[in-house]
Amino acid sequence: MRGYTEDKDGYQRRLRRIEGQIRGLQRMIDNDEYCIDILTQISAATKALQSVSIALLDEHLRHCVTDAVNAGGTNAEDKITEASAAIARLVRS
Repeated sequence: MRGYTEDKDGYQRRLRRIEGQIRGLQRMIDNDEYCIDILTQISAATKALQSVSIALLDEHLRHCVTDAVNAGGTNAEDKITEASAAIARLVRS
């Protein structure tokens, strides 16, 4: 079971909302909306995706990494390395 499984519906709702934001951006381009208004909406969609990313990372640390550390062995080190790489990707984006 994945760490986010208990709140899977919540994540799905959030992602559908973001999907709607992206469709709205497409409509804004189709309608030749003002550049700054489009950029403002892109910023909002980006922040929404970052929020989901941070929540999933938190779930990963609390469940997957914690379980691996408690179990011991090389899997724990692998999970920590994996989490560090995910954090680095999020920071760069």
